[in-house]
Amino acid sequence: MEKLILSEQDIINAICVYTARKKQVEPDEVEVELMYDDDTGFSAEAFAGGRKQVLVTGNIIEALRLWLDEFLNEDPFAGIKLELDDEAGIIARIR
Repeated sequence: MEKLILSEQDIINAICVYTARKKQVEPDEVEVELMYDDDTGFSAEAFAGGRKQVLVTGNIIEALRLWLDEFLNEDPFAGIKLELDDEAGIIARIR
């Protein structure tokens, strides 16, 4: 049974914070586009400071762990599963 479901916007926010810390900019200076491909799975493009960074599934999970720990006060090592939902877009199920 799922403990929590994170929306596409929560995932984007998590990636903004994660990328901002790595690039030493403010989170609102980061733009994120989430993607899913049948062959490569989940990924994201983060744009910060005029540069693009491609994040693979592992990076997205790492960003979500940061988000869970610091912003939601949840266990960052809980199981995280990314899913493509027909109505909600890309979501994360936290166990």
